Amino acid sequence: MQEEAYFYRFLEPVSRDLANIARQLENSIFTSPRVVLTHSRIFIEHILQKVIHIEELSKIGKLTLIDQINLLDENGYLTQEIRDALHYVRKLGNQAAHNPRKFRYSEALLCWESIYTIVKWYVEVYGSLHLEVPEYQDPSPRKQQIYDIQELVFKLDVLEKKLSEAMTTPEQEEALEEIASSVDMDKVEALPGDTTIRSIRYKGESIDIPYFLRDAFLLPQRFEKSETFLIRLGAEQQGRIMSELPNNLEGLSNHVKRFYEKHEEMFFEELKIFIQEEKIRRRIVSERPGELFFFFKTDYIVVTEELSAVPLTEDKFSSIPNLLRQLQEDQIEKVGQLPMELLILAKYDRVGIGTVEKLFDQLKDMQR
Repeated sequence: MQEEAYFYRFLEPVSRDLANIARQLENSIFTSPRVVLTHSRIFIEHILQKVIHIEELSKIGKLTLIDQINLLDENGYLTQEIRDALHYVRKLGNQAAHNPRKFRYSEALLCWESIYTIVKWYVEVYGSLHLEVPEYQDPSPRKQQIYDIQELVFKLDVLEKKLSEAMTTPEQEEALEEIASSVDMDKVEALPGDTTIRSIRYKGESIDIPYFLRDAFLLPQRFEKSETFLIRLGAEQQGRIMSELPNNLEGLSNHVKRFYEKHEEMFFEELKIFIQEEKIRRRIVSERPGELFFFFKTDYIVVTEELSAVPLTEDKFSSIPNLLRQLQEDQIEKVGQLPMELLILAKYDRVGIGTVEKLFDQLKDMQR
């Protein structure tokens, strides 16, 4: 997938971390002005921390943003234009962090323009002599879906934390170059929804949980060897959704009787498979927007109007009479009424994964 251009790409030789924060802010101006304003304040704070570090102006602990501005101003490093831009971003950022009022796109755009003034000063004074700052451009609304607000804030927090950690290292003299390698770009550059939100561990191994699965329902039928284990955990409110799982699965079996360490291990292995299957499904859906699907593990069927209208009767589907009877009892009479996740059907009495697979195979034959 071709990486989308963004205005502050020119900032990458100075600090790739700052450039990535700027990219996330640019992508969010027309979706979340509050996030843009709040994190713009943090963005300029990192810039000022770099300047203070380079100029060796302060050996004391971390200063507040207004203290940083005053320190640089008192020592003659700021022009009136830069000082005004800094205070404008600071004041709007403070409002966005504390005031519940609705913030306008126009405020985010004015803040964005002030950031350009600050970045231009920073690059021209402290960047490479060979680096040219392009003329200011207003951002454009993005055509495609971008990050959910909670995921966006998480990504920004990760970047900002890395910048803060880097700036607290006294030995880091080459501040403008070294920070560029401080972030795990596989996590930061992930597509919307793919950002690692947490990790789940078990005996020295770990699984990264992407944002789009943060509260995913752990359907027991998706875990062939751990189905009963998950059902029992669910009854104790311990394993119904991903966010209920602890960061370390060791000892999870203590919540239910007659389940042991071996069941934890099997569940951990099947959890890896579940996450991989969900990533595959997500890619399929994103590549074919507007389509309806039936999924069986990593396989799928596109649900056409013709297929949707097929009646769920024994003359259309063979060898699954028990399932068809129970579907009829629940007034599920046509293919189009089936759930997208076909393994849900394994909840019915004396209906196992093999029966659901027979249904899926017959649906595939009809589709062909």
